[in-house]
Amino acid sequence: MSTPAAQHAPGRTPGGGTAARARGLTKAYGSGETAVLALDAVDVDIARGRFTAVMGPSGSGKSTLMHCLAGLDTVSAGRVWLGGTEITGLRERELTRLRRDRIGFVFQSFNLVPTLTAAENITLPMDIAGRRPDARWLDQVVDTLGLRPRLAHRPAQLSGGQQQRVACARALASRPELVLADEPTGNLDSRTGREVLAFLRGAVDDLGQTVVMVTHDPGAAAHSDLVLFLADGRIVDEMPEPTAEAVLERMRVLPAGGPREPGSVPVRRRPGAGRTAEED
Repeated sequence: MSTPAAQHAPGRTPGGGTAARARGLTKAYGSGETAVLALDAVDVDIARGRFTAVMGPSGSGKSTLMHCLAGLDTVSAGRVWLGGTEITGLRERELTRLRRDRIGFVFQSFNLVPTLTAAENITLPMDIAGRRPDARWLDQVVDTLGLRPRLAHRPAQLSGGQQQRVACARALASRPELVLADEPTGNLDSRTGREVLAFLRGAVDDLGQTVVMVTHDPGAAAHSDLVLFLADGRIVDEMPEPTAEAVLERMRVLPAGGPREPGSVPVRRRPGAGRTAEED
């Protein structure tokens, strides 16, 4: 289903405000007979100060939704806002500045600069922007993540879990309005993955951040306040206060289809169609 804006939109917390929202969000790749529909008129509100997980079968549109909310991908139709700023239609330079200043990213690949120390990687986005970090906030983030003994180390001198914690610190260092995490535990062992999830949970509870996480893992989703379920490019259900068992049970009955041709039944994806939902 795609919930009309006039009705309840998934992710809405009454009185809490929204960090990001979309109305009629549609994303198609290609055109004509080769077009595939990754997102199909999605309406969604991301509640401020909450932890939202996005789940669905492979090809359901999870990462595409995240990319569109962050302005990393253009939309075919619909509108997207970050706070009170509509980002659809912004020029690339404006989008780049918005992403740098107002959004934090944590990806499955750590994306650290190998020649920089952990401390330099953490402050890199602010250094590029010519901004001085808030020292008190930065200290709080570093200490919350237990990184102080590793600040002088380069990525090659850090374990995978330590590198991901550096990536988390970088995402939070500028105190962004929205933190987007795309499979942040995908390259980690189970213990380290739990540590990163606990930190993201703490970033919401203790630091007041807003986190949206794409994941395939019901256990990871159980750390969130709300799970949104996608199938065939649409939000088909939501689950507040999730448990791993309840999420797994819901995932078992989701449709397994991928992107579709607009107005047609599900079709096989077209190889090489840019960043398709196959990457979700």
